[in-house]
Amino acid sequence: MTALTTSLAQSARPGRRAVGLWLAVVAAMIAAMVLVGGLTRLTGSGLSITTWHPISGVVPPLSHAAWMREFDHYKEIPQYRFENRGMTLSQFKGIFWWEWSHRLLGRLIGLVFLLPFLWFAWRGYIVRREWPRMITLFVLGGLQGLVGWWMVTSGIETSTRVSVSQYRLAAHLGLALFLFAVILWTAFQYLRPKLADLRPAPQAFLAKLVALLVYVQMLMGALVAGLHAGLIYETWPSMNGGFGPERPFVQSPWYLNFFANPGLAQFDHRMGAYLVFLGALALFIAARRQSGARKISAHLLFGLVLIQISLGIATLLNEVPIPLAALHQITAVALFSAALWHAYEMAGAGAALTKVQPAAALSA
Repeated sequence: MTALTTSLAQSARPGRRAVGLWLAVVAAMIAAMVLVGGLTRLTGSGLSITTWHPISGVVPPLSHAAWMREFDHYKEIPQYRFENRGMTLSQFKGIFWWEWSHRLLGRLIGLVFLLPFLWFAWRGYIVRREWPRMITLFVLGGLQGLVGWWMVTSGIETSTRVSVSQYRLAAHLGLALFLFAVILWTAFQYLRPKLADLRPAPQAFLAKLVALLVYVQMLMGALVAGLHAGLIYETWPSMNGGFGPERPFVQSPWYLNFFANPGLAQFDHRMGAYLVFLGALALFIAARRQSGARKISAHLLFGLVLIQISLGIATLLNEVPIPLAALHQITAVALFSAALWHAYEMAGAGAALTKVQPAAALSA
């Protein structure tokens, strides 16, 4: 049996497409989780729930007394004392529901992953050799909850910090995006099996590099958000008339400035955007010699890069309004998805599957 026939046989296995679509739904839910998490940060809601109860925490306060207990807990942390003193119970509920929704969505993702996995495994749609990867993804999803709580504790354990650590925020987002990438890539493998007979395109390495650059760029965005660096140097293309910040290495040791200096963090984020643009432009130009999904994904990638850069500039110039900032964040996830799709297609996805009848190939 040839490699082509083997790939066709795998794609024809009952339930393979259903598994791929299920994984795509899980990836979409993680994308929604990233958006809600971003809105939770933008509304200053991330520290509104000061305890973590993975099971009982599903139930929100149901009485006035329960709401007052939650509010009293919040009054004990620095964010309330230094930023929100005098907040009413009604205002507290406004930020509470954002954080509660974020945590609830995380629990729902766990269920939407676990229950169908058990059913697909029982039916044989996910074969035994594929179980370890699925189980690892589920464990990493649970770890993401722990990392989220670890992030929250950075804003409630000290006597002066009124927000979470930018390092822990980047770690929390980084793990979420890693899960998203692996799950989406796995969905591609079920929906569009690679063909050993189809060689990777010459630009396959560059496509993977661009996807990695988008990932790193999103992590740098988390540092910008954690440092509130979008609220300074609100000009473009210059930074208040200069190429970079006035004092890029004011902190000691010097390397900490890349993670703790708001001006340098914004500068790095700008430079990262330009690198992503150049990489996407090269792939767009190379796509003139491609066809099918390879060409479509390259065009989509470049189009989203242009939209994302425009949104980033508009967000900066308008002093980070919540609607624009949220749109900038969800477009980043869409851009990452397009980069992953293009990288997968360039590596040799089964574009020919749509042109060959599985039954004919298997009988050959």
